Amino acid sequence: MSEAKYPGIRGTHDGSESVAWTETHITTGAAAYPITPSSNMGALYEAEYANGKVNLWGQKLAFIEPESEHSSASACEGYALAGGRVSNFTCGQGLILMKEVLYAIAGKRLPVVFNIAARSMTVHSLSIHAGHDDIMGVGDVGWGMVIARNAQETGDLGLIARRAAEESKTPFFNVMDGFLTTHTVQDIHKNDPEFMKEFIGDPAEKLIDLTDPKFAIQSGPVQNQDSYMKGKIAQREFSDLAKPALAEAFKIFEENTGRKYDFVMCDNMEDAEYAIVSMGTTAETAIATANYLRKEKGMKVGVVTIMVFRPFPAQEIVEALKNVKAFAVVERMDNPLAQDNPLTIEIKSAFTDAIIGAPGFNKIDSIPSIYSGAAGLSSRDVRPGHLWGVYEEMMKGRTDRFFSLGIEHPTAIAEIADPDLRAPGSFSMRGHSVGGYGSVTTNKVIATIVSDMFDMHVQAYPMYGSEKKGLPTKYFLTVSPEPILTHCELTHVDFVPMNDVNAFNSSDPLQGLSKGGILFMQSSNTDPAKIWEEIPEKARIRIKEKGIRVLALDSVKIAEELAPIPDLVQRMQGIVLLGVFLKSTPFAANKGLSHDELFTGIKTALTKYFGKRGEKVIQSNLECVERGYNESIEIPEEIIQA
Repeated sequence: MSEAKYPGIRGTHDGSESVAWTETHITTGAAAYPITPSSNMGALYEAEYANGKVNLWGQKLAFIEPESEHSSASACEGYALAGGRVSNFTCGQGLILMKEVLYAIAGKRLPVVFNIAARSMTVHSLSIHAGHDDIMGVGDVGWGMVIARNAQETGDLGLIARRAAEESKTPFFNVMDGFLTTHTVQDIHKNDPEFMKEFIGDPAEKLIDLTDPKFAIQSGPVQNQDSYMKGKIAQREFSDLAKPALAEAFKIFEENTGRKYDFVMCDNMEDAEYAIVSMGTTAETAIATANYLRKEKGMKVGVVTIMVFRPFPAQEIVEALKNVKAFAVVERMDNPLAQDNPLTIEIKSAFTDAIIGAPGFNKIDSIPSIYSGAAGLSSRDVRPGHLWGVYEEMMKGRTDRFFSLGIEHPTAIAEIADPDLRAPGSFSMRGHSVGGYGSVTTNKVIATIVSDMFDMHVQAYPMYGSEKKGLPTKYFLTVSPEPILTHCELTHVDFVPMNDVNAFNSSDPLQGLSKGGILFMQSSNTDPAKIWEEIPEKARIRIKEKGIRVLALDSVKIAEELAPIPDLVQRMQGIVLLGVFLKSTPFAANKGLSHDELFTGIKTALTKYFGKRGEKVIQSNLECVERGYNESIEIPEEIIQA
């Protein structure tokens, strides 16, 4: 990547921030009525608009928030008709509510890009978490669709989709998994502004104002039997341009950034006998699983990631999978009344065309066994052990071609094991809390500091939803010398902070904590013996057996003393934890940083997150970190072993 002309600007951001970086540089405006979990993208864009930001061509951004998602799509339609480069952020019911307008946008050949935080639909109950029901519900509207696996790809693919859209006059969806990508913080390379300007081009030169009277163009008229079909089929002239435009965008993007994308991405497929096919975050977890199974079990398994759902890359998929004995298509949705789930149907159709030698296909003689699975609905955990089970079932010649993962059900494939797929030298944290206690912000700040100061790869995310309701919740962080591919809850961890000792009553904080690992407890006691007594007896036995270090501190008291306003007390409890984390983990020592060097870096990170609140808030947070670093109490070994 360092040899590329435009390698990007390194930083730690979630998928929403990655999208906002791209869109606020290259568009002229956005019209949106964001719905969770797409809301952060819209909020970030609106904040830049409110601050008077101008795009790369010196044009001040516009932001419109109408009264519904349907209206926001209509506003985008009008904005694009007038020659504007416009964006939108939505998902779930909001995306489906737009559907009527989406057809019209495609029919008028308006090259917009909508950013979608893919979300489960309200089927038997309401969920705001990841699912592909919504994007499959708009698979027929005539839009292109690219699907990212991580925060890096959300910004990259949004940029690529924009170029392809404008070159082919075809609108595109830039899709990512809700929460699992939109809200997961990772180390990324934001695209250089100079490259974006060169890659996309000036909207004033590339886009046409179709409302200008000097252009004799009629858009959206009423047509009957004599005309409608002629116009609809004629649209194929434009749709046929989408694939070559996307291919060209992939090529130019790689030449300039060093980051490669394609319609289909293959991992370990050269000699694979069995494969998993998927999209989004599930595909990356499958890649990590296949890497492990090849190395540790000698299994010839691979992964095919579908990066582009529209235009559907049929021939590329057949070429990638034609030599395996069997493959399983794992989808983040379920449509039981159909023959199969949507991606499986499309892939089976592609293989049928290849068997008969249809135009555009290299003829094949046989079709591998094809399995179809539902997994990860509403962000249900998809673990390496689940995908290992899929490979094993294919090898056994499973009779039932449909399966589910991660639940108890007659269709379910059981989790084989729970292997630790982290790279050597990795360090993981799983926090346990009752309510939020600033866990989301703390995770982001820790990830930023570790990535920036120690040059490590990071991945930080919480289990969203319960923290705002005062319910038991968890949050996760992994630090690694290598890129982190798995997108699942952490069971193999080295550090467990508990913001509330009651977490022992609602979960198992010691699950998967490594021998010699660290347990931190929120406690108002200062006597190590009394702190030890707070821990349930069964947990004390396990702590003793595994040689776990126990640290404690009254972070609540520190936050109450230092918070400049009462509203910040709960959040600042988590900032105190940052000090404990940095004191008890090996990163600063391994890097050879002095106390002053460490806290200079900490202040830089705190300024990034709290700079807009003023210097007083930054200093208060810095003092919280300092006190967490200096005042945490470790229970002596003699008390633990007594």
